[in-house]
Amino acid sequence: MKKITLYHGSTKVIEKPLLGEGNPKNDYGLGFYCTENQELAKEWASTERNNGFANHYELDLKKLNILYLNRKPCHILNWLAILLKNRTFVLSQGLPTDARDYLLDNFLPEYENYDVITGYRADDSYFSFANAFLNNTISLEQLRQAMYLGKLGEQIVLKSEKAFDSLNYIKSIPVDSSLYYPKRQARDSKARYDFQNVKSLPASADAVFMIDILRQKWTNDDTRL
Repeated sequence: MKKITLYHGSTKVIEKPLLGEGNPKNDYGLGFYCTENQELAKEWASTERNNGFANHYELDLKKLNILYLNRKPCHILNWLAILLKNRTFVLSQGLPTDARDYLLDNFLPEYENYDVITGYRADDSYFSFANAFLNNTISLEQLRQAMYLGKLGEQIVLKSEKAFDSLNYIKSIPVDSSLYYPKRQARDSKARYDFQNVKSLPASADAVFMIDILRQKWTNDDTRL
């Protein structure tokens, strides 16, 4: 089984990531969040006021149980359900809260049983796309299209002790925030701009919205997904 190169953007050097540290309110819960794209890691490492580091690692995939949220049999509602489980959504009563409860009841995979999870990164722009879908203002197809906007990229998240033991530190690459923070902002702005264009297009006659999924009682193995 192959080994893959990973990068973790941070304001500090991290030679030995520790299981159990970090923010439990991240996209896929507690874990070590990485990308295979060094440029993205440099953007994620940058803040408005602080420089950072793209910490470079090698992950041995041998014997690791991996959940690929962007591959069959998974689909976008599985990704959204995990997001709803872990991130804080401010939802109004009525359809949005009914949608959240239905997605959690019917589309949440047993993601905590995996060593590694790969899937979309829910930057602020992606988070707004998910909110729009829950509020029935964009269709399922528009949500799918939105996930590719701005090329915000996939993340690879280490979740288990086995995964952490399979990670080897290589080096830490300094990041100049004066160069990479503007790139991070520009990528997010482009995703939002492109989303407004997608959102403004008229929905097709057979477009599926969140309210349709509720009314028709879609299940996780629905062929339309």
